[in-house]
Amino acid sequence: MILMALETTEAQAQLKMGFYRTTCPKAEWIVQDTVNKAVKANPGIAAGIIRLYFHDCFVRGCDASLLLKTVQGSENESEQDHPANAGTLRGLEIFDQAKARLEAACPNTVSCADILAFAARDSTNAVGGFSYAIPSGRRDGRISNIGDVDLPGPDSDLRNMRSKFMAKGLSTRDLVALSGAHSIGRSGCNLVAPRLYPTDPSLDPKYAAFLKTKCPKNRLSGTTNLDPVSANRLDNQYYRNVKQHKVLFSSDEALLDSSETARIVATYTNNTNAWRMDFAAAMVRMGSVEVLTGTKGEIRKKCSVIN
Repeated sequence: MILMALETTEAQAQLKMGFYRTTCPKAEWIVQDTVNKAVKANPGIAAGIIRLYFHDCFVRGCDASLLLKTVQGSENESEQDHPANAGTLRGLEIFDQAKARLEAACPNTVSCADILAFAARDSTNAVGGFSYAIPSGRRDGRISNIGDVDLPGPDSDLRNMRSKFMAKGLSTRDLVALSGAHSIGRSGCNLVAPRLYPTDPSLDPKYAAFLKTKCPKNRLSGTTNLDPVSANRLDNQYYRNVKQHKVLFSSDEALLDSSETARIVATYTNNTNAWRMDFAAAMVRMGSVEVLTGTKGEIRKKCSVIN
């Protein structure tokens, strides 16, 4: 394991390193142990957890609102029911498991929002071999609304992605660094199909032909790996894939659409440590977006429902 040493920024000042050191000393270990066991049984869970973290932080901030299920009989649908999330969220059960263990050890103490931040960090370590310290002290939101979801999509252009990241206080470099999470995980063929039928000329021809064997036009219900080289390893292979035009989404290809982002892609392609440092720093910055602290929000007893 490689531990990335990161500077604390002003945006993270409302959170604190070692927040549970006295109130629940084993909190981070319990989450890590839960994640490690899950990833050992199914390596694909790591990608699901990191995706949950991203999708949560980009909507109402990092408040675990994405973990809330729609209440039966309610007119309000939760974030989980949005087309960007519905049927594609993986790893939700990990939070039930971790929360149950934490409630047994330290009742009413550790927030689901912090569990999600820890779990994303631990998933990074489990499949990437590097880790980082992340401040905690987040509290859980009580609102999850399908109408609040406004995420960058697989067909987003660079201008759109930059705009959405900037709105969250994240930089272009953060955007390119976090895109490296597409070196793990899978995608539904239905999301890939627009680049295959007809064939997007920006796709490497051999890669396009390969994808058509994984996602034939008459069978788009399947899935395919985001990274054709090292599907279960969080690494900088993704950036080689971008340079070689061997990426699934037009949003990945869009990283070559400006000289600034293309230079960052080239840097990460040639320097694993540069990418790891920037990825870790961006994960921490993203985890500080619009957080609830102090007496705001609550500490849920169960991550899928408000108290």
